[in-house]
Amino acid sequence: MPRTSHLLYLHGFRSSPQSFKARTLAALVQNQHPGVTWWCPQLPASPRQAMDDIGAGVSAWPRDSMAVVGSSLGGFYAACLSQQLGCPAVLLNPAVEPARDLEGYIGEHPAWHNPAQKVFFEMAHVQELRALQAQPPQATPRTLAVIAKGDEVLDWREMLARHGAGQVRLIEGSDHALSDFELYLPEILDFLRLA
Repeated sequence: MPRTSHLLYLHGFRSSPQSFKARTLAALVQNQHPGVTWWCPQLPASPRQAMDDIGAGVSAWPRDSMAVVGSSLGGFYAACLSQQLGCPAVLLNPAVEPARDLEGYIGEHPAWHNPAQKVFFEMAHVQELRALQAQPPQATPRTLAVIAKGDEVLDWREMLARHGAGQVRLIEGSDHALSDFELYLPEILDFLRLA
């Protein structure tokens, strides 16, 4: 397998490229792997628009040397992208049933990293998530799921059941944000062929 030359990071619901994990990984790539193309887009609330934007953004990327990292809802998108493109994906506490989980979040919400910015989540977005969830798995997954038993937002058992066919790093404790993210970086970078 060639080394990763292009790396995509997908943030979670109400999050942004300013998240701790995104900034940590961006700095690491910039400092230690300056030749690697890094992209962490601000994702729209619409899942269909998000997947269209991501697809357009990586359309010219080399399939055999690109990889994706996604957190929470971004982990759900990353798993979809990995299936579609056959690229490796690191899934950080990935959402498994986002249509169900986000149905209670219809309306306007402040963005985590800039409360002045608003996220408008609509019922149509839940339908778009259902359509994405309905896509059948294609091949053996090329994923590393980093799953915290201490996740206070998502059920680790669901994450493990969905992503257990790939590599799994099951963490005792921690939290949804993976506040101790640096502890898992060596394993993540190794999986991403950036070690």
